[in-house]
Amino acid sequence: MSFSDYQTALVTGANTGMGAAITEMLTKHGLTVYGVARDAAKLDEVASRTGMTPLPVDLADTEALAAAVEGLPIDVLVNNAGVSATGNILDATAAKVDAMVDVNLRAVLHLCRLLLPGMVERDRGHVVNISSIAGLYNFYGHTAYHATKAAVHQISRQLRNDVIGKRIRVTEICPGRVETEIFGRNLGGTPEALQEAWHTYYEGFESITTADVADTIEFALDAPGHVNLGLIEILPTFQVPGGLEFVRRTD
Repeated sequence: MSFSDYQTALVTGANTGMGAAITEMLTKHGLTVYGVARDAAKLDEVASRTGMTPLPVDLADTEALAAAVEGLPIDVLVNNAGVSATGNILDATAAKVDAMVDVNLRAVLHLCRLLLPGMVERDRGHVVNISSIAGLYNFYGHTAYHATKAAVHQISRQLRNDVIGKRIRVTEICPGRVETEIFGRNLGGTPEALQEAWHTYYEGFESITTADVADTIEFALDAPGHVNLGLIEILPTFQVPGGLEFVRRTD
């Protein structure tokens, strides 16, 4: 398979960051792209630049999501949208936990449930799930976020069992630190918060960019039809996952 085998795509979180870069890449290849996000204004801005068809809907609203995608013959599904939070499970609020489960996990399952049957019927399709190294390695970060991304990792493997024998491929993109607005949003989303996040997490580091992620997906989609690139880890050269912590108690 190559891009000439696909006609349509749906990208979640298409209003900013990786989703916007992925949308731009897909439209450049001539696909009709539907972009899903809650922020209609930002979605319209990307649509005006790329020609994407905006679908302003809250991914946490399953009924609205189902209505938005009903009847769409999607060949390429990119589950990109994700939310995280500062802190960990000890100081988590119910709202933050629910948001991560709703967007990072529940929406992924429902979109696969809604769109994969059409791919099976057409014997053509590609599901791209954006997970995270947080789903494969344990390090300090919000436990609910790690848990949802670990679930996306398992979903990506399990989907291939669900569609075995069909020309449907499933690729999990597993990024390390990417230059997006996510840290700034976690700090409040204000211009000052975005600036603080830039100084703390990006300035002086050689992080991967949203274009790097889009290029990686492009490579996976354009692979020969008999090749399924199942799991691709993409990290900055200077970032390594893992590490061992050991605390000495003196009391």
